[in-house]
Amino acid sequence: APMFHASFRHVGAPRRELGIATVFNFLGPLTNPARPAASAVGCADARMAPLMAGVLAGQGVDAWVFRGDDGLDEITTTTTSTLWLSGGAETSQHVLDPRDVGIGYSPLEALKGGDAAYNAGVVHQLLAGEQSAVRDAVVMNAGAALAAFAQGPGAVVEQWQAGIKQAEESLDSGAAASVLDRWVNVSNNV
Repeated sequence: APMFHASFRHVGAPRRELGIATVFNFLGPLTNPARPAASAVGCADARMAPLMAGVLAGQGVDAWVFRGDDGLDEITTTTTSTLWLSGGAETSQHVLDPRDVGIGYSPLEALKGGDAAYNAGVVHQLLAGEQSAVRDAVVMNAGAALAAFAQGPGAVVEQWQAGIKQAEESLDSGAAASVLDRWVNVSNNV
């Protein structure tokens, strides 16, 4: 956000020092200067999620705004997640259960990261095809983003499943690893 919202540049350090969600956690997705037609947004505050979905609907954005029912600001593998779906100018609320798409629950500890080296190792394992709770979380959240952009016919769980399948194919084919390699190469040459 600081790169694209000039006014946000000055609030980054104080936000990090606070260590809690601030108004900027909510404003960022709502004031995206790219003005995407669709969006997937994780929201840690259950009170704010339906408001965010409503604002996005008012902007004409097809959005999946979600919150893990364990309090995570993403679709979780530990239990169900609540989804606020905006399509056109309307919103609706749904429950996403990993078991509905063939993914079992896993403990929160299986999702915890660490320092940069540890997290980089987790990403490399993910891109190498290792089956894990992290992979489950990644494909469920990527699947939601893909579903938000597709907004096709069918039940929410069917749209989510189609997005998950696409995310799994990207990982399994090596396409996701190829994109990361290209980003690393570009960033090393800038």
